[in-house]
Formats: sequence, C-alpha cells, structure tokens
Amino acid sequence: MKITKSQTEGKIVLAISGRLDAYTSIQLQEELLPVFDETNAELDFAELVYVSSAGLRVLLLGEKTAKAKGYSMNLINVSKDIKEIFEMTGFSDILKIA
Repeated sequence: MKITKSQTEGKIVLAISGRLDAYTSIQLQEELLPVFDETNAELDFAELVYVSSAGLRVLLLGEKTAKAKGYSMNLINVSKDIKEIFEMTGFSDILKIA
C-alpha cells in the first residue's frame, strides 16, 4: 500500500493505493489519526483495490477519532467493489462516502 499526503484548504487528503489489509492497516492508522489533531481528512480510494477487516477497523477508528475531536473523515472515489464491502458490513451507514 502507498499513501500520498497532500493538504488543501480545510483538510488533509490521503490518497491510498494498493491493499488495505492486516499488514498495511497500521501504516494508515499512523498517518490518519494525527490528522484529527488539526483538521478534517479526506481519503481518496481511487487506487485502492482491497479492504480487509483490519482495514475496516482502522476506518472505524478514524471516524470515531474525527468525531471525538470535532472533525470529519470523508471517503472519495470509492470503487464499486469497495462500496459493496462497506454495504455488506454496514460500514456504508457509518462512514461518509462520496
């Protein structure tokens, strides 16, 4: 997995490519959670090809952390396959998906 970080007005964008799984989810957690010390986060999933339960856990942790600190986390460019995973697990009701 590769994470490319950029900043725009009012948010930090993390573009994620590859697989978000048990081996890579800690990398996302380490990049994502500190964002909520200062601003909102937008996760660009245009090049994400897979999400495991470990990846889902990090996304849930990110959403909870953002809310607790008064910020938001939005997911953009989510593929049909990844959206299907979110729908099957109920995460589509929890996460903000554009």
